[in-house]
Amino acid sequence: MARWLAEWHPDDETFWETTGKRIARRNLIFSIFAEHLGFTVWTLWSIVATRMGAYQFSTDQLFWLVALPNLIGSALRVPYTFGPARFGGRTFTTFSALMLLIPAVLLGVAVSDPGTPYWLFLLIAALAGVGGGNFASSMANITYFYPRSRQGVALGLNAAGGNIGVSSVQLVMPLVIGGLGLAAAGWFWVPFILLAAGCAWFFMDNLASAKASPREQLAVAGRAQTWVMSFLYIGTFGSFIGYSTAFPLLAKSLFPDSPWAAVAFAGPLVGSLIRPVGGWLADRLGGAPVTLWNFAGMGAGVALVWLAVEAGAFWPFFLAFQVLFVTAGIGNGSTYRMIPAIFQAKAVAERGESEEALLYGKRQASAAIGIISAVGALGGFLINRAFGMSFAQTGSPATALAAFGAFYVACFVLTWWCYTRTVGVSRVASLAHARV
Repeated sequence: MARWLAEWHPDDETFWETTGKRIARRNLIFSIFAEHLGFTVWTLWSIVATRMGAYQFSTDQLFWLVALPNLIGSALRVPYTFGPARFGGRTFTTFSALMLLIPAVLLGVAVSDPGTPYWLFLLIAALAGVGGGNFASSMANITYFYPRSRQGVALGLNAAGGNIGVSSVQLVMPLVIGGLGLAAAGWFWVPFILLAAGCAWFFMDNLASAKASPREQLAVAGRAQTWVMSFLYIGTFGSFIGYSTAFPLLAKSLFPDSPWAAVAFAGPLVGSLIRPVGGWLADRLGGAPVTLWNFAGMGAGVALVWLAVEAGAFWPFFLAFQVLFVTAGIGNGSTYRMIPAIFQAKAVAERGESEEALLYGKRQASAAIGIISAVGALGGFLINRAFGMSFAQTGSPATALAAFGAFYVACFVLTWWCYTRTVGVSRVASLAHARV
């Protein structure tokens, strides 16, 4: 049972084939398991909020319960990013998994009392945000384990395995709650959380080469690339987590007699499974062009949802949302592939082609992932609040959908301007690394 691995050279082909591949795969598997549980706890309230009719909360109040974990999870992603570099990936994954016990247990206790006040539900929903922080630490950790040529698929699989936690919640929880009551929504996950923490402790590794101080990592906040990618990631991951958590309550509000509970899991599942495809496409076609045209597809998806809402038809509404989930999933993979490509290529440009430069680039990319994923996760909060405010003011989601469409247009323009436009006969040099 290794505590720290002192030697780690994944970009050395001999080392990778003889030693690195096996260790990296093992760490990836148990990282996915822990991250999957993080997403389940993070998004529990997307289903719990639809089963709280006994409390007589307004639609806007219920959207607050769904939105708040996204806000807190977004904020926690910054400190969680520094966890693996400071304490080791194995150690921090164990800690972050155990933290999931707090919101799960409190949820089970709170919904057992019909007199629980709204403010306490808000507090417990906020604590569920710890599950959102897991994503940043997991992705930052896995970045170090894989060589540049394999990071797109590895990060895509790690993220997809976590993202599927959303569909797990939306598939399993209606059955669990229907059979065991609302309190089971919290208690059900406790043994799985303990198992994930145990697996992380006994089967994962810490990398000595991944250690870095928070000050060194925070330096990446001064790079323009970090904030450009953060904006784009709001459009991809923010859309995925926002639509995933909003869909059950939105569908119930618009189509109360529809079979929304039976199909809510499908969109998050499709979006999660297709995420590695986005990374694979980015590896072969370049992250920038895939991301550019993906935003065009997301804009079209919003238009289709609006048409279905106006028509008052559930199944067209459901299918239109699948377009959004597919494009959000592809965009998640393509934008995430761009991050290490940008920072590692810049490190090589600044320091030359060397192992030290590659390691520096990985540290920069790892830190950038935390900031970018934190800002991107704000999209989950903003989408749910937009729906809540739109219903409160107009009784319809139309205003929110119009805002989403305008945002995707802005993302398309920004991607074109920064990544794919030509000046004379060459691409824009400043962000050309996005196509690596």
